[in-house]
Amino acid sequence: MIRTVRALLLALLLPVLLAGCGTEKAGTGTTDPGPAGPDRTELDARVRASQIAPELVYVTEAAGFTVAQQSVGVYGGDGFSAAYWSQETGGQIQLYSDRGTMTAQSCAEPSPGAHADCERDGPRWYRTGSGQHEYLLPEKGDVVVRLVADSATVDRAVLLDAAKAVHRPGNVELAALFPTPAPAATAPVERGDLPPVGDGAPDNGVGTSG
Repeated sequence: MIRTVRALLLALLLPVLLAGCGTEKAGTGTTDPGPAGPDRTELDARVRASQIAPELVYVTEAAGFTVAQQSVGVYGGDGFSAAYWSQETGGQIQLYSDRGTMTAQSCAEPSPGAHADCERDGPRWYRTGSGQHEYLLPEKGDVVVRLVADSATVDRAVLLDAAKAVHRPGNVELAALFPTPAPAATAPVERGDLPPVGDGAPDNGVGTSG
């Protein structure tokens, strides 16, 4: 009799147990999706607060190099700049992104009166001069991304790999570059010792007993 009751209870509970197991997502071990990260609108607002145009933000990757957070900032009018540094070699790759176009002439003459050796390398340009070398990448929307490094500390193969890896950042990458929103401007603090008329100097007068 007892065995019959136990078998009946198990038969009644089995569908409930199976239904409960079916609600857990495969591979996660939990049904909690966790907190959502910032969306693109919020991230673009962070970028604009740094005086940078969101469409000019580009990132790259190079083996052994990590971005230096303190180097992230505006370049030119509303362009973007970031430095990638190798702890092992001490080498540094500077990334610049700004509005513009690139031709054989502008590559060979980076500024009035200046001359550099420039050659075409696939969809990119490779330029050398003054102990430095760089890859220049014309992007869509009249944007040019430059990767600049010291020739003695970063060889061309490493710089080329970084050039091939240049891309627009995803939300996770953008959040890492701009981790917190820029602080909002605060209103001036009202001081109670400023007189309503005159030059605004504090009233330091003393009474008749002073």
